Amino acid sequence: MSTPLKGKVALVTGGGRGIGAAIATRLAEDGADVAITYERSRDRAEKTVAEIEGLGRRGVAIKADSADAGAVTAAVDRAAAELGRLDILVNNAGVFLIGPVDELTVEAIDRTLAVHVRAVLVATGAAVRHMGEGGRIVSIGSNLAERAPWPGLSLYSASKSALTGLTRGLARDLGPRGITANVVQPGPTHTDMNPSDGPHSARQLEHVALGGYSDAADVAATVAHLAGPGGRRLTGATITIDGGFNA
Repeated sequence: MSTPLKGKVALVTGGGRGIGAAIATRLAEDGADVAITYERSRDRAEKTVAEIEGLGRRGVAIKADSADAGAVTAAVDRAAAELGRLDILVNNAGVFLIGPVDELTVEAIDRTLAVHVRAVLVATGAAVRHMGEGGRIVSIGSNLAERAPWPGLSLYSASKSALTGLTRGLARDLGPRGITANVVQPGPTHTDMNPSDGPHSARQLEHVALGGYSDAADVAATVAHLAGPGGRRLTGATITIDGGFNA
């Protein structure tokens, strides 16, 4: 088995389930020790850690709400302390609070922006203090940042589109230090929260040029590429994995 990330340490926020869990286990398959954060699903997080350890890597699950800036910083520092270093940060944690703009609460707006934007800035700021040359920052956005095909997506789309500008800025800030920053934007992806046979799948599939949903492993493969040697010259980029949804 090829292990291009042997000796590396990664932190995946929201890594206990869905796309985050797929990313965490793929990075472990590629040789990295992996810490994950979770908010509520402790059992799922422990299952992901068991899978990481089953691959012969070290795994750590850290309870942290990404809307809590202090918890985010503490999680980054703990991951680096327990695993000895930090080379890769994957900002994956997310929320999906949608609805008509005139019905959105301030609480929903604040939580969405805290998780999708502020947490990325806070986690990155904390992570790069532990990183040397070759560090990697990968944020998980959404194809809905570029296209809002249905009503009710204003808040979600705005928060995810913010990652594009943020990542370009990070690429400039961190480039002189040899650290890359990129965004991966999934489209319809089969997870327990958005199953390919779920109640909302039909209208999503209408837009997918290749047909069908992506697998979480498809997203994880791109993150692994960005985290590995093949991603060394990629920075400030936005890569969309949506089967042609936005075409």
